[in-house]
Amino acid sequence: MSHTHQHQYRVDVTWTGNQGTGTKTYQGYGREHEIRIAGKPTVEGSSDPMFRGDASKYNPEDMLVTALSTCHMLSYLHQAVLAGVVVTAYTDSAEGTMETDVHGGHFTEVVLRPVVTITADSDALKAEAAHEAAHHGCFIANSVNFPVRCEPRIIVESV
Repeated sequence: MSHTHQHQYRVDVTWTGNQGTGTKTYQGYGREHEIRIAGKPTVEGSSDPMFRGDASKYNPEDMLVTALSTCHMLSYLHQAVLAGVVVTAYTDSAEGTMETDVHGGHFTEVVLRPVVTITADSDALKAEAAHEAAHHGCFIANSVNFPVRCEPRIIVESV
């Protein structure tokens, strides 16, 4: 008998881009907004500059790629423990591809490029295999309707 558990995530978003005339014209309003989560620092957001946004602020597309990258990392670190692999460093240069046309847009894929450093006595094959398990364990990757590919690189520390 399987038990399911629901988890709720509360986010408050406030648009701060009204420049006096609201959304009267496409050019007449800012895309700035604030993202608040209780007990955490406020995140300043906007839209992508190609949609008249502020390039110095986080946009939803940035945050989607970030969510996939960090979820995979956290899932991977857990899988490494289960596999007996000792990770000493982890970086990722993730990249998302979005296509737009006159009807809207959608992501076509996100590619994760994690570089994982493991101790000399860890098994590099197990370290590599843990990425597949991590992908299946990533809640965010399991929730999107486009491929999330992983191109990992394992570095074994010298003794």
